[in-house]
Amino acid sequence: MNWGANELFTGLMVFFRCSAMLFLFPVLSSPQFPVRLRIALSAVVSLIVTPGAIQPAPVDAQVFTLAILILKEISTGLLLGFVSRMTFHAMELCASIIGVEIGLNIVSSFSPMSDGRAEIFGTITYFLGAMLIFTLDLHHWMLGAFQRSFEVLPIHGGQLSMPLYYDVLRRTSGVFESGLIMAAPVLATSFLITLTFSVISRAVPTVNVFAESFSFKLLAGLLVFGFTLNLTAQHAANYLRRLPEDLLRVAKLLAPIH
Repeated sequence: MNWGANELFTGLMVFFRCSAMLFLFPVLSSPQFPVRLRIALSAVVSLIVTPGAIQPAPVDAQVFTLAILILKEISTGLLLGFVSRMTFHAMELCASIIGVEIGLNIVSSFSPMSDGRAEIFGTITYFLGAMLIFTLDLHHWMLGAFQRSFEVLPIHGGQLSMPLYYDVLRRTSGVFESGLIMAAPVLATSFLITLTFSVISRAVPTVNVFAESFSFKLLAGLLVFGFTLNLTAQHAANYLRRLPEDLLRVAKLLAPIH
């Protein structure tokens, strides 16, 4: 094999890993983001990353062997994209909890994450996360982490392991913890209002506290959500800043153990 074949092989594998990761990457995976632009972005990233990740092409490779290598890179990219999306899943969970607590879960608006409609708080947190990604220059850091992933995880080197399984499981469980932490102020406010109206119902049984509490929960929930949105953004930013390191950690866990 000559040098040109090695570059072509490496560029093709980089393209498939990058395309699969962008398929699940926050903001870029939105149905509103054109597929052609996503493919073009994958091609540009491949041109940037390939010169620093040249690896020898397999000698006398069969079509079946190349197909297996491509599937490995696609699987690797999907896993990296899934890990990159964890924070957005936590923010979506936070929005769902808040919507249920204050009674706005039935109010929907156009969702940039899908072709349908979503809860209004889900849309707010989505745009908040998208703004944080570009404000923190996370797209640049993720590009550097993606390039370094080929140093810790060479092409056709990925394999499953129990440490990887436990790490992904821990991150998945962390989504629920993060979502609850970000929704905690609204949850606490809703609990206090429910407790207050429970006491009122015991003191004045004739008052329909179930119906009266809705307006108080809605008003208090919106006020608390607005006043604590800065704290929510700080929590989300702390999680987003760790994404490049998380990406490399998962890549290391995918790498074969020598």
